[in-house]
Amino acid sequence: MATGTSLTPQDRNRIVRWLVTVAALIFIMVLLGGVTRLTESGLSIVEWRPVTGTLPPLSDQAWQAEFDKYKTSPEFLKKNSDFTVADFKTIFWFEYLHRLLGRLIGVAFAIPFFWMLWRQQIPAPLKPHLWALLGLGALQGFMGWYMVKSGLVDRPDVSQYRLAAHLGIAFAVYGYIVWLVADLRQPRTGRLARFSLLLTVLIFLQILSGAFVAGIDAGFIYNTWPAMDNGHVIPPGIWTDPPLWPGMFEDHRIVQFNHRMLAYLITLLVGVWWWLNRGNGAPAHLLALATLFQVAAGIVTVLILPYVPPWLAVFHQAGGLVLVTAALYVLHRVRAP
Repeated sequence: MATGTSLTPQDRNRIVRWLVTVAALIFIMVLLGGVTRLTESGLSIVEWRPVTGTLPPLSDQAWQAEFDKYKTSPEFLKKNSDFTVADFKTIFWFEYLHRLLGRLIGVAFAIPFFWMLWRQQIPAPLKPHLWALLGLGALQGFMGWYMVKSGLVDRPDVSQYRLAAHLGIAFAVYGYIVWLVADLRQPRTGRLARFSLLLTVLIFLQILSGAFVAGIDAGFIYNTWPAMDNGHVIPPGIWTDPPLWPGMFEDHRIVQFNHRMLAYLITLLVGVWWWLNRGNGAPAHLLALATLFQVAAGIVTVLILPYVPPWLAVFHQAGGLVLVTAALYVLHRVRAP
């Protein structure tokens, strides 16, 4: 992709600092989204007001008006009918900060982008990638509301399909930025590229799998490891009742089983990759360590269910981001120029 071939060192450093800042904000955004999910705050704001919703309620009357809107939602009617305005404020602030950070990320990307375009400080090969990132960011904002909207109709939970899409786009944008930064800063060596690409794809699928686990609370049914159901690694009848399709996205047993099995497969392949690349220094060790930490966090999370400390859940989500970063870094290093 050779995005930095016509850049001066000064312009390259400027663009790298800008993209790293945006990536760091997205990293925080994903973690804040996890907290919002854990505190069940995501359905507290029942309107999508990209501009006028920037300011929170500033008076008691405004708070009461916002709470009255929430009282029409399925979440209040079916789960939180005993909430007071004080209770509502707690969940409101998590969702509000999540949306506010999303707006900040949009501003942090768009303003420097258009400024550098106007100043002609972005080389032609890089422009299509930055336009694509801008479009993905807009799509992510829409997908966030589309996801919330699914929890405002009948059931007091968002669709697991839309949750997976929302998280997937976030990781795609983050990964895209990581790749561009690597392309601007680091050389490539050309070894085991296909193997590394396979690992990266599997890690991304595992992240989507985790979104389905969270979306239907599939993590709560089996709290043992390595066995799942009464000493069985494979729960009896898992492939026949219900059917695999759409059970692999909707049945608690199948969704958790798939998440575990994919984790085992990734760990095994990363071990093989590490053995083949163990003489390659930091890249090999970085991916292996990130994988081990993420697997350990997942196992601990399973064993202490049904109550998971928010810090541990956030740590597990952060581990996913670190693992994606490591995988993309490794893939970039081993791709042929």
